[in-house]
Parts: sequence; structure tokens; C-alpha cells
Amino acid sequence: MTDILKPPAFVLPEALQSMGLALRPETDGDLPFLMQVYASTRADELALVPWTLDQKQSFLVHQFGAQRYHYRTYFPDAAFEVIERNGRAIGRLYVDERQTRVHIVDIALMPESRGSGVGTALLTAIQDYATTRAKGVDIFVERMNPAKTLYDRMGFKVIREEEIYLEMDWTPDGVS
Repeated sequence: MTDILKPPAFVLPEALQSMGLALRPETDGDLPFLMQVYASTRADELALVPWTLDQKQSFLVHQFGAQRYHYRTYFPDAAFEVIERNGRAIGRLYVDERQTRVHIVDIALMPESRGSGVGTALLTAIQDYATTRAKGVDIFVERMNPAKTLYDRMGFKVIREEEIYLEMDWTPDGVS
């Protein structure tokens, strides 16, 4: 696979840049880090299964590859970005801007960056970006994802329930 160098879906506001936050297009050189981010999102789930470390690692590698393939296939125009703080990679943000929506394909932070306000700041920036374009924001969230409480707090509403996922939507005032 070649490096993906698409422009970001939006530019971080100056307030976030002054906090040391930045977005940059991910490259193939980021794959080990992106694998770590993915593994961190599955850690609680895998703690419950009686597999060996090798079995868990094999599962994670397979699932990461499948997720990556899915995202690249079904969201070919998305911006696949690494979130940095003070030049250090701390997460990933995948955004697919559509005609009437800004679709958050995925947002994930490394555990040490969770609960620090970074997620709230990024979601607020995405909401502000969408508002200036008279668009809503949507995301699919696993039912048991602890970040669901953040989305609730940010005004996202469940608009559809599936077996594993909830489709959540946020629409600014005056936009249908």
C-alpha cells in the first residue's frame, strides 16, 4: 500500500493548535503505532478471553488488517489522520466529509491521552466545522464503548440501533 497523503477534512482551530494538538495524514510508517492504538481499544475485551498472548496478538493483527481494509474500501475519500500532541502521536482520526454530513469513521486515543479533554476538544472542533458548513455529524459507536458517554454529553443522539453498534447523530440548530 502506498502512503496516503490526503488533505485533512478540516483544520484544527488555533486554540487546539496552541495546546500542541495537530493532525497529519497517516503514512505506512505509522502502521506500528496505529496497530497499538487499535490494540488499546480492544484491551478490556481481550482481558476476558482465556487466550495466550500469542493468540491475542494474532487476533489483533488479523482484526486490525480487516478494519483497515474495510475503512479504506468503504471510505476511499476519507481523511486518515494521526492525532499528535507536541509532536508525539497520541491517536487517530478518520473523517469522511459527505454532502450533508461529516462522518466520523473512527476516533481513538491511546489510553494515556483519554480523559484529558483531547477527545472533547476534537469533537467540538468537528462540530464547529460542520456547523459552518450547515452539516450534521454522525458516528457509529459500539454499545459498550466508554466514549459513548462523551458523545451523549456532546449532544449526539442515537438514531439507529444495530446488534453491536449504535448510530449516533448530532445536528446543529437550524440544520435538518
